[in-house]
Amino acid sequence: MSSTTSPLVGKSLQASLTMKDLQKSIAFYTDVLGFKVDRNIERDGKLRGVAVSAGDVRLNINQDDGAKGWERVKALGFSLQIVTAQSVDEIAARIKKSGGHLELEPKDMPWGARIIRIKDLDGFLWTISGPLAGK
Repeated sequence: MSSTTSPLVGKSLQASLTMKDLQKSIAFYTDVLGFKVDRNIERDGKLRGVAVSAGDVRLNINQDDGAKGWERVKALGFSLQIVTAQSVDEIAARIKKSGGHLELEPKDMPWGARIIRIKDLDGFLWTISGPLAGK
């Protein structure tokens, strides 16, 4: 790459995730993690996915068509992080009250953040990072 080429300047990052069971995944992302549905994605009159958001974080959750095999491993070596100004402890409590299971309970990290980790139904690992308790 030429040194005169301008670097990419992104304004946001969005993800599109393919799920085995779209309806269960919609419930997980809305009821457990707290996303809201922005719009349905339909093809040939059939629901194929949804666009969801949590503040400025946006995702497309799509129904897997099985073309690559139903038992294929997803999300291996891949994780997503949401940074928030909200209390991670309160988010963790809401997740557990909604039936979610944390991979990592609220924990202070040496770089000055408090985090939790949770996996979705297809194995995508999420880190939610916020301010240290009392900060």
